[in-house]
Amino acid sequence: MPRRWIGSYHLIRAGLVGGKGVPASVTGHPCLFVTLTAPSFGPVHTRRQHNGSVLPCHPRRDAETCPHGRVLSCTARHRSEDDRLGEPLCPDCYDYTGSVLFNAVAPLLWKRFADALRRHLAKLGGLTLRDMRDQLVVSFAKVAEYQRRGVVHLHAVIRLDGPAGPISPPPAVQHAASVVTAKVPAYNDQPEQVLRWGTQLDTRPITMNGELTDQAVAGYVAKYATKAAECVGTIDRRILPGEDLTALPVRDHARRLIAECLRLGAIEELADLRVTQWAHMLGFRGHYSTRSRRYSTTLGDIRADRQNHARDEDITTGRLPLLDEDTVLVISEWEYAGKGYSPGDALVAGLAGVPLPSSSPPDGGDAR
Repeated sequence: MPRRWIGSYHLIRAGLVGGKGVPASVTGHPCLFVTLTAPSFGPVHTRRQHNGSVLPCHPRRDAETCPHGRVLSCTARHRSEDDRLGEPLCPDCYDYTGSVLFNAVAPLLWKRFADALRRHLAKLGGLTLRDMRDQLVVSFAKVAEYQRRGVVHLHAVIRLDGPAGPISPPPAVQHAASVVTAKVPAYNDQPEQVLRWGTQLDTRPITMNGELTDQAVAGYVAKYATKAAECVGTIDRRILPGEDLTALPVRDHARRLIAECLRLGAIEELADLRVTQWAHMLGFRGHYSTRSRRYSTTLGDIRADRQNHARDEDITTGRLPLLDEDTVLVISEWEYAGKGYSPGDALVAGLAGVPLPSSSPPDGGDAR
């Protein structure tokens, strides 16, 4: 199991059931598992299932023909490894600009979502935001998931803490997700754009024994710690402006998204979005996983615990001797063996016919 997955799993679960320095009393605090989605930028090939059966991708009896001559319908029942998954039904109709800009502002949308959630909770309690902070703390841990179409979704565990106990109903999350927006400035002949979360919002309570348990959530969230944008088919390095995109080992859909990043990044009004530097991430520059300060432990503390545990195991099994902290363990030593001719002196001596000492090394010295 990858160490990053293990660390993220323990971080998420400690925030749900306690441990790693988190009190077990958090199990009595209301927790939600929230998925924030991206809006649609055009129909793409998808794999849909119902009761274990795979459904047709985009069946349309009276399917329209797009301006580029493609019929916007697909009756295929895609396999999970099908390369067409995530590809637009018509690449020329797909909104590549909107996809890149949404990824670029997704971190800002999350920040405004969290701020709006706190403000709405304060309003429900009849408090000012400052007064609410003395009674209620909104803690969270989230991860970003790349969809096959190249946009990010955010999965978050949101927990309400505070001395007053459970005081907030779940509808506050629905309100916060619906009201926040992020604006992209006008550029060239394009007007100012307003981007927001998609209409699909999944909000489910987390329980200790039920459909959505703490273990299931921790495992589900942690698996995205080991994934990046590779499911879209992009690469794991930065792409330079002027680079030959046709030579990149990527799918055409990913290549178009990367090209759009480079095009938008060259526009002065959009320079703050830094989509050129993050073209390999399709415009998304947020960290794959973040948490609020009070949610749980840190990955650094988890790594330190793992290292200490491994060291204690080595001492117990005899693989590592038990030493005091101030003990200096000498594993080698150096000894001066003498100095011979330098390379220049050796050359002069050789030309003059002076025999070289048998102990003189060719590089003028030796140590062992």
